[in-house]
Amino acid sequence: MEKVIITVVGHDTVGIIAKVCTYLSNIKVNVEDISQTIVQGYFNMMMIVDTSASDIAFGDMVQELEKIGEEIGVIIRCQREEIFTRMHRI
Repeated sequence: MEKVIITVVGHDTVGIIAKVCTYLSNIKVNVEDISQTIVQGYFNMMMIVDTSASDIAFGDMVQELEKIGEEIGVIIRCQREEIFTRMHRI
């Protein structure tokens, strides 16, 4: 399994989750867990996805998600699970 953490942050607008999930589905990335909140108009989403069935390179996926984020007015970041875990150790 190749897990990736995706975070999405920005002003809340219609279709953020749909846009991100549609893209992931098209490249055969499975969403394993998703959490989203809206606080005073700010959208925050964290996803754990499995990229093992996808044939797209990790770097290409990162770039394409960043582009989608720019189009819809949010910031989308991706990190491999092992990097995310090491960065967030206490």
